[in-house]
Amino acid sequence: MAVGIKDSFKLLGIIIVSACAVFVCTLFMNYNADLQSIEEQIATEQARIFYDALVMTGTVVVSVSGGSLLITAAVMLAFYIKHYIDSHRKELGILKALGYSDLSIAQGFWIFGLSVFTGTALGLGGAYCLMPEFYRVQNEDKMLPAFKAEFHSEPALFLVILPTVLFALLSVIYALLKMKTPVLELLKGKNGIKAKEVRLREGLPFVKDMKNAVIRGRKSLVFFIGFAAFCYSAMVQMFFGMDTLGNEIISAMVLLIGLVLAFTVLFIAVTSVVRANGKNAAIMRAFGYSEKECRYAVLKGYRPAALAGFVIGTIYQYALLKIMVTVVFADVDNVPEFNFDFAAFVITFISFAVIYELVMFFYGKKMGRLSLKEIMLDTE
Repeated sequence: MAVGIKDSFKLLGIIIVSACAVFVCTLFMNYNADLQSIEEQIATEQARIFYDALVMTGTVVVSVSGGSLLITAAVMLAFYIKHYIDSHRKELGILKALGYSDLSIAQGFWIFGLSVFTGTALGLGGAYCLMPEFYRVQNEDKMLPAFKAEFHSEPALFLVILPTVLFALLSVIYALLKMKTPVLELLKGKNGIKAKEVRLREGLPFVKDMKNAVIRGRKSLVFFIGFAAFCYSAMVQMFFGMDTLGNEIISAMVLLIGLVLAFTVLFIAVTSVVRANGKNAAIMRAFGYSEKECRYAVLKGYRPAALAGFVIGTIYQYALLKIMVTVVFADVDNVPEFNFDFAAFVITFISFAVIYELVMFFYGKKMGRLSLKEIMLDTE
């Protein structure tokens, strides 16, 4: 088998994203299912309005959060499979040379679905641990009849079993497409990010051409860095907004999930860029370029993606909370008015800018430690 079980558990990013998605979706799916059990007991018009608002909230959260995180997990899975194939090109080329078909090799990649199972199972278990407290806070004002959390099979089926099967199939299909590479190209070995030959435009320095080549090398990393900024921006500002609206447990949950996702995705993206371009940076140093110029060439090109992700996250969180307050809970009494929190925006932006620049500076310094001697001795 080309892929071992231990390889599937290296996909920490997918495990975390899957766990966060299922954690949120399970809470609201299970809550909506239990809400239906008390629908006939609702006697007042205000309780009915509150009931409908809670049901709609659960539906919106599951659709928006679950859908976006599902797409992110799929992109990360494709990234990891491509990285695995690039890192094992010689081994896979030998298997093809020995007569193994593309399909027989790709079938082993179903094991990558185990990372999704691990994450979704952890998310499901974590949700049921928090569920009693979540139910209490949701009905803290006693507007609805009391009810307890019950186990429902639908979250386990639709959020754990089916995604595991789906992602296992996607892993095989994507690996099959990547295995269409000719045998001789696979036998040449590792195929990482390289500073591709670019046509120097008049007046454009080499360092800027290098920066553009790095961005073109793996566009998926642009998405990851933008998504990390999106998570941090949206979730941290949403934390301030929900805290103002008086839902402490959900605001704390949003903040924790946002920070975990942001730092995990940013770590994966930056380490991948640095690992793949360490040789290029060392060669640039050998030709007299400074460490600052190397950091500029390899890392600065991702700053616009981070800024765009932050802006989109700001718009997303404001629009979502505004819709929840003015549309979903429009007829519910005692719901405070929600407006854009400029102070929260400034705090979030400054903190993200500091964290982002520190991370880039730290990994830039780490990348600069790779010497030309180490490159010459590298046999990969």
